[in-house]
Amino acid sequence: MILDKIDNPKRIRRLSNEELDTLAAELREMIIETVLKTGGHLAPSLGTVDLTLALLNVFDPLKDRIVWDVGHQSYAFKILTDRKDKFHTLRQLDGISGFSNLRESKYDAFSTGHSSTSISAALGIAAGRDLLGEKGHAIAVIGDGALTGGISFEALNHSGHIQPNKFIVVLNDNAMSISKNVGGLQKYMARMYASRGYNALKQQIWDLSASLPSNVRRRFIYGAQKLEESMINILVPNIIFEDLGFKYVGPIDGHDIPQLISILRRVKNNMVGPVLVHAVTQKGRGYAPAEVNSSAFHGVGPYSPKKRKKACTDKDYSNVFGDKLCEIAKKNDKVVAITAAMAVGTGLAGFEQLFPDRFFDVGIAEQHALTLAAGMATKGIKPFVAIYSTFVQRALDQLIHDIALPNLPVVLCLDRAGLVGEDGATHHGAFDLSYLSFIPNLTLLAPSCAEELEMMMDWAAKYEDGPVAIRYPRGVAPCRSDALESFEPGKAEIVGTKIDEPKIAFVSVGDALNVAQDCYHLLKNEIKSIQIVNLRSIKPLDAGLLQDLSKTCSHIFTFENGSLIGGVGSEINRLLSLSEVKIINFGYPDSFIPHGDTALLKERIGFTGKALSEKIRSHL
Repeated sequence: MILDKIDNPKRIRRLSNEELDTLAAELREMIIETVLKTGGHLAPSLGTVDLTLALLNVFDPLKDRIVWDVGHQSYAFKILTDRKDKFHTLRQLDGISGFSNLRESKYDAFSTGHSSTSISAALGIAAGRDLLGEKGHAIAVIGDGALTGGISFEALNHSGHIQPNKFIVVLNDNAMSISKNVGGLQKYMARMYASRGYNALKQQIWDLSASLPSNVRRRFIYGAQKLEESMINILVPNIIFEDLGFKYVGPIDGHDIPQLISILRRVKNNMVGPVLVHAVTQKGRGYAPAEVNSSAFHGVGPYSPKKRKKACTDKDYSNVFGDKLCEIAKKNDKVVAITAAMAVGTGLAGFEQLFPDRFFDVGIAEQHALTLAAGMATKGIKPFVAIYSTFVQRALDQLIHDIALPNLPVVLCLDRAGLVGEDGATHHGAFDLSYLSFIPNLTLLAPSCAEELEMMMDWAAKYEDGPVAIRYPRGVAPCRSDALESFEPGKAEIVGTKIDEPKIAFVSVGDALNVAQDCYHLLKNEIKSIQIVNLRSIKPLDAGLLQDLSKTCSHIFTFENGSLIGGVGSEINRLLSLSEVKIINFGYPDSFIPHGDTALLKERIGFTGKALSEKIRSHL
């Protein structure tokens, strides 16, 4: 195998075109074999194999710094840059990351994981290079989906203004981000087709062709239509990017390695100022199922021979949310759904089909999503905004300034709260409890099961006195076998039998209830009078219940699936600061938690029933 001989990316420059094609096939085989075992971003990385080989053929990645947007399409790059022997550990605990990581390899120019940052980062690298008098190019590889993110256009605009040399943006155009690309950029061509001047010119050409013999006229019109399609494909992106100050090259076939090498070499050696190279690729290239349905193979889970323990719904939280929102929307025609290129991931695919006029996918634009929701709320519309917890971080100002400050009734649904597993530090929802708790006017809720999520959504749909945030984890939503108390904000639930004067209290947030219950079962025979509390409402807290517990309990132990700093435990400490009860907080440490299986990560940070029961024993 050619791949076995590649121990340094410089060796790629010595390969013939035929050998490069063979190497591309070997890379795809390795990626498919590994990702179907470990899970990961399959379709994106298969689509960039040929582009990766061309980049490494022309550029020296230690001198010419390559920034992969998101980094989920960089698997071939990882294999070819000193991580081939570690690739089987992809996304595993203590293995290599599924994204680019500065600490993982000297070849990674920037740590990534969130979308649309590559152009800004590469421009910063170019500016730093020039300030230090160094040589080499700075290259950003960004997908067409990531280009819908506002920060990418901010960076394009700034690049065009300062005109850096040896600065290249490679647009990896696969016509598909995670969900179907949306927005004005994709409709630019349609507007040109529909313009008055363009259609007047076309009509004049058709009129002139009327004098031709019919068989000649048919061939003439067919040829003109093909020319029209080609010119539009060339001119539209050219107009956009050259207006932003870039020299535009393309579109070119992103799977034609010799052509890619030829174009990239000319760009490197002959062109000055910022250059945009437009490469058209196919997501999932080389794996038939992913070519047919690239969305399904965008990110795949690891293979596991173990049978999943079924919940009574057998649905994950995302699908419980999506199904419930459809039910609510059937009864209330003012309810709309908003997401940011995550219709499938957030469980909204069904809503999109049932209510296409009330569904808004804004692309990778979380800031816009929240302010769009705020604008709708001023007109009496009831927006439910579904975004992963980690991505809501990108729109914190909009949440504070545009929603909470004017006290608008927007419902923010934070999917993937807590640990998400193999995607790692860039995707864990570890901080939302901290950054949401300090926002005035915001009601913050955390369900521990499917029924609670549904009850909270029913309540939020009718609540008009301010914004609501509901956070819930990744994975199967358990159902409760016991009768559930009705939901009311500011009211916690006593789990199990109510004890008149409990001596110990376990106070939990969301699915951390499972950990609290594990501790209870491990300790109940040796420690009596333990009361378990499911908070449900994080803001406002059930101050009355917590104060009652502080009067009879010697210890209150809090359990939360988020960062301890600024979390629920710290707020309970503040609330009960004048009482004599000892409060011990359990949650995530003050560090970025790595990637790996969620159960293994919980063991690593000590957030398991076994580990915490030992800590509780030591305190008692």
